Amino acid sequence: MDFITIFFIAVALAMDAFAVAITAGFQIQKLNKRHFFRLSWHFGLFQAVMPVIGWYSGISVIRFIEKYDHWVAFLLLMWVGFGMIKGAFADEEDKKFIDPTRGRRLVMLSVATSIDALAVGFSLAALKVSILLPVIVIGLVALIFTSIGLFVGNRFSSSAKAGERAEIIGGVVLISIGLKILHEHQVF
Repeated sequence: MDFITIFFIAVALAMDAFAVAITAGFQIQKLNKRHFFRLSWHFGLFQAVMPVIGWYSGISVIRFIEKYDHWVAFLLLMWVGFGMIKGAFADEEDKKFIDPTRGRRLVMLSVATSIDALAVGFSLAALKVSILLPVIVIGLVALIFTSIGLFVGNRFSSSAKAGERAEIIGGVVLISIGLKILHEHQVF
């Protein structure tokens, strides 16, 4: 498989990470280097590790995983998305900033945005493609796209009111990505 093909696969895989990073940027009022590092590193790492898992698992397991991967991604994105929307409507005293670049939320978002990469790993194994170059390219592209998305999202959310609207928009975007995943798998 040539580099251009691998690059375009990496860009396609990074689109969900990019969209989720934009919504994370909406939520974070004072974006710093740690936010960039944590989100970009985790999204890039998970995007790189999932194809390796898929590649090593091989074709024998693909039928089992393939049936449910889209549901896992959908449920994780729905949970985080509805949580964001609910948070936008909470009373001021009930509002508590939950940093999307930390803890369980970070892990859930990392898994949800990288499940498609697992299927790519299966495909690469079926095609008998070496996994090293694709893993490096997929991880780096996801890292870069995540950083850009985080920056872009943060620039569009400068006031408290814009932050509330952005949180709603971010939740809707995550739910939409989940629905898109189900649609791509022809669930509806």
